[in-house]
Amino acid sequence: MHRIAILALESAVSLDLAIPAQVFGTYTEWSYRAMVCAPEAGPVRTTAGYEVVAQAGLREVARADTVIVPGYKPHDRPPEAVLHALRSVADRGGRVASICTGAFALAAAGLLDGKRATTHWLDAADLAARHPSVTVDPDVLYVDEGNVLTSAGIAAGLDLCLHIVRTDHGTELANTVARRIVVPPHRDGGQAQYVQRPVAEVDIGSLEATRAWALERLDEDLTVAELARHALVSERTFARRFVAETGSTPLQWLLHQRVLLARELLETTPASVEEITRRCGFGTPANLRTHFRRHVATTPTAYRDAFRSSG
Repeated sequence: MHRIAILALESAVSLDLAIPAQVFGTYTEWSYRAMVCAPEAGPVRTTAGYEVVAQAGLREVARADTVIVPGYKPHDRPPEAVLHALRSVADRGGRVASICTGAFALAAAGLLDGKRATTHWLDAADLAARHPSVTVDPDVLYVDEGNVLTSAGIAAGLDLCLHIVRTDHGTELANTVARRIVVPPHRDGGQAQYVQRPVAEVDIGSLEATRAWALERLDEDLTVAELARHALVSERTFARRFVAETGSTPLQWLLHQRVLLARELLETTPASVEEITRRCGFGTPANLRTHFRRHVATTPTAYRDAFRSSG
């Protein structure tokens, strides 16, 4: 059983705290054992004004396989005992992650030195100023540096937790959890934090129906012109509104969805690389391998082998 410690620091952001507790403590409890911890067991005040009760102290944090630090008000440096516990997890190869301003605790422990990291875009400049050895990217949802992960505010914490589930147990379980929570199954970590929405005067509606239509046709050679025709708008309008709604161009989004489908098929079916190439619309196996390596940093065959061996 993979042990997850959710480390609630003083003035913890209540929503940030609830997200990993819900994902790992309710929807995946057969795969994870999640526990809310604090510098000392007992009540911890949240930014919402109420208190939560931490079940354990730093001993459980130091023993955890994964430690997640939700956002908090990072006015002061966390106690040295907290930083020591975080370092001890990283030193023995455990995983540490943060949601929103939880990144300040990881940075104070030195765990982000020389790494890319993110936090809420409103706090990114402060994080960069306090910790110049950290490469702070304010424009992404989350950053995966292996055993050290950081995410932006609140909703991005959901993306991070689903990413962890997907990394540990595959696409199928992550999608199941996403359906339970009623959120999109996957938003890429590199997607923009702040996505401009269409202005209220636009009376044509969301492009969600066209995206759903495209997901049913990933095996076809879809073009922006075809997508725009389905949405009943011009290509220029479609491209502009698509970026506003998703933070990605139509073709980038299609490519990402094809890679996600390839991952799911490699994990859950015995289909050959040739068959997966056809079903995902990559044209040729070489094209599939090129894009798969670019997005997943491995080959389709190696990914399938690694997923089966880890399962």
